[in-house]
Amino acid sequence: MKTYLAADVGGTHIRVGRYPVEGTEPISLKRITTHGEGDATDRLINLIEEMLPGDDSVAGLAVAAPGPLDPKAGIIFSSPNIPGWVNFPLRKILENRFHIPVELGNDANMATLGEWQYGAGRGHHHMIFMTISTGIGGGVIDDDRLVLGHRGLATELGHVTLIPEGPMCGCGQRGHLEALASGTAIARYVSEQLKLNYPSSLKSIQYPSAKDISLAAQNGDALAIEALARSGSYIGQALANYLHIFNPTVVVFGGGVTLSGSYLLDPLRKSLARRVMSPAYLADLQIKTGELGDDAGLLGALALVRSLHPLC
Repeated sequence: MKTYLAADVGGTHIRVGRYPVEGTEPISLKRITTHGEGDATDRLINLIEEMLPGDDSVAGLAVAAPGPLDPKAGIIFSSPNIPGWVNFPLRKILENRFHIPVELGNDANMATLGEWQYGAGRGHHHMIFMTISTGIGGGVIDDDRLVLGHRGLATELGHVTLIPEGPMCGCGQRGHLEALASGTAIARYVSEQLKLNYPSSLKSIQYPSAKDISLAAQNGDALAIEALARSGSYIGQALANYLHIFNPTVVVFGGGVTLSGSYLLDPLRKSLARRVMSPAYLADLQIKTGELGDDAGLLGALALVRSLHPLC
């Protein structure tokens, strides 16, 4: 029986699954920490070796990896959480080691592909996916194709500039959406307001996280509600730009911050409605939360390897 391997390399964990020709239920699935004995490359290789069935039945492997990368060349340009992965030829290393076809994709793009193929974007031909977490990432499906650009660097949705001289983003530029609306940005905003003696139940927490803020909002904390609304408003502003460019039929949100629900999404919808240049962009537009959770990137890698190495 022919099978596929899919891997998801994150800053905290590496997961590898072996899958049948059809379906999303893995034959086997293993997870290890990204950092530990040996470097991340060795740990990934060892985990893949554990998942190999011991024969020639594997039709291909796809890896969802963090950081900007070139999926055609199979090179990771940089990965902030994995030392040594700079201009790193991961695909060539894995192909030379395992002698099977290997594909490589950016983790946000793979999550986009996963939600489109197997999750909340099923049945749509034009989709935007945004993940709101520690940072903000995403991807775009246009006319049933994942938008990659010349070197695979397209659709960095968290790095559109909203305030030119705004707060510093983790990428080194100022005023990006990620610097204004990510989980990290929400936590920073709340901490700044607490230093100004804004009344809040969050004063009892030394460094409130986005999760702490979401829970406080559910309990009626005014500062937490304001912080999430501020984030939602900025995301709606950016999303209006994306609608003008890509004109999708569905926008899918993933990431832990979206678990804040209406505290984030209602202000987002209001901001979006104010900023689109025509109501036509909102006609038949669906806004959904993702269905795959943490499995989106892994299943996106599975969708990629199946599409490029079909068995039927």
